[in-house]
Amino acid sequence: MKEVTLTLADEHATVAMGKQLANITKQLNLDNLLVFLNGDLGAGKTTLTRGFVQGMGHTGNVKSPTYTLVEPYELSPWHVYHFDLYRLADPEELEYMGIRDYFSIKSCSFIEWPEKGAGVLPQEDLIINLQYNDTHRLITLLAATSKGEQIINLIT
Repeated sequence: MKEVTLTLADEHATVAMGKQLANITKQLNLDNLLVFLNGDLGAGKTTLTRGFVQGMGHTGNVKSPTYTLVEPYELSPWHVYHFDLYRLADPEELEYMGIRDYFSIKSCSFIEWPEKGAGVLPQEDLIINLQYNDTHRLITLLAATSKGEQIINLIT
């Protein structure tokens, strides 16, 4: 698997990384992109996703879907979905909510706590690990498919 690790100085840098991922996604015209987000509480998963959603054209607030499981953003022609599975009790709950319907053409899905959906979620394209490093954060992007590799090749 191809991977890259970068240092993010602050929240602004985390949002900027999300926007860069959005620009790359649009540039490559990637369909049905699935990103798994890993990191402790407060590591920057939602902040990174906020940058992506804003980079795709959203101008309103971007909130954590901790209590709703998913926040959809219809950004024609793109559909961006931000999942937070932290409170998921059983992966089967994803089947009941119609999880597979979210993974369609022109969709980009970011899933926090993906291990909670093991056995139900499809193959991810990109794994993003966020961790604290003193006052900064480290972000590691790991490609799981050729889409993920294309993204990593364009990260600066």
